[in-house]
Amino acid sequence: MVDSIDERLAVLGITLPEASGPAAKYANAVTVNGLMFVSGKGPAGQPRGKLGEAFTTEQGYEFARQAGIEVLAVLKEILGSLEKVKRVVKIQGFVNAVSSFEEHHKVLNGYSDLLMDVFGEAGVHARSVLGAVSVRDDLPVIVDSIFQVEE
Repeated sequence: MVDSIDERLAVLGITLPEASGPAAKYANAVTVNGLMFVSGKGPAGQPRGKLGEAFTTEQGYEFARQAGIEVLAVLKEILGSLEKVKRVVKIQGFVNAVSSFEEHHKVLNGYSDLLMDVFGEAGVHARSVLGAVSVRDDLPVIVDSIFQVEE
């Protein structure tokens, strides 16, 4: 039986990277009244291109998962432990896609599945996903998130 989030990460084969910094003049996260708002994060390695053109839905799923790992790294850096996450409240995804692409929800499942695997029932969340004509640095997907945390 897996008892801690660190043990779940190990079982999932996930090693969190160092948290990436903000891409401009903003904070990685801001906490207000027990809610932590994590700024938009993209996948590791900075892949560039659109879903439905340069990348498949399956690749997009992996990119969303990688972006989620970047978010987890920010949480761990700021909170000191992922055990301080009480609940995933909401995630939002921006999928850089051609106008004919219709599988945005399947792309964002990469992040949703990760959160539920890591946090269990506390990982079930509200979400929205939007197709974008363009995103920062031509990343294929960007996610932002809201978490309830121990202060």
